[in-house]
Amino acid sequence: MSKVYVFDHPLIQHKLTYIRDKQTGTKEFRELVDEVSALMAYEITRELPLREVEVETPVATCKAYKLEGKKLGLVPILRAGLGMVDGILKLIPAAKVGHVGLYRDPETLEPVEYYVKLPNDVSERDFIVIDPMLATGGSAVAAIQSLKNRGAVSMKLMCLIAAPEGVQKVQEEHPDVDIYVAGVDEKLNDHGYIVPGLGDAGDRLYGTK
Repeated sequence: MSKVYVFDHPLIQHKLTYIRDKQTGTKEFRELVDEVSALMAYEITRELPLREVEVETPVATCKAYKLEGKKLGLVPILRAGLGMVDGILKLIPAAKVGHVGLYRDPETLEPVEYYVKLPNDVSERDFIVIDPMLATGGSAVAAIQSLKNRGAVSMKLMCLIAAPEGVQKVQEEHPDVDIYVAGVDEKLNDHGYIVPGLGDAGDRLYGTK
């Protein structure tokens, strides 16, 4: 069973409060999501392996550390996931960015893949799948499966807010993918929105309705 990590860092929780607030405008919402994404990236990369190197400073030679292991890849789920990418790239500028586009079939209500573009070396990368909201879990499950179908073997899921229903679905369908969130909320309502949540992340990021 995959693990769920809830980031309780004071700065993340403080900024999440303003992200939730319906009075926060598009510009501020976008900036806050960017900032929280960077803070979450700091936490999610805490266990990355290091290798020892030798560095010559202006004063002396010393032992230091560089990242080793697999290269990183970011895969936002379109469109709302795009709002979190820049914040992560500020910390991990060498990461490659792929994209997965999904829409919900109006009759079956199941996610349908309409666009996938990934780095060529899929099997050699550790991927972070990104979506602000983990509601029903349908989109996240489908996006993760899209990556697996193309050879990805190492993934994490990063979201701002999750509902228990979405967490459970991802754990059931992809027990090898750990989930990283800033908050797990109470439930889904009858329309599939997270309660209390933050509304529609895509609309609030891009000023649409």
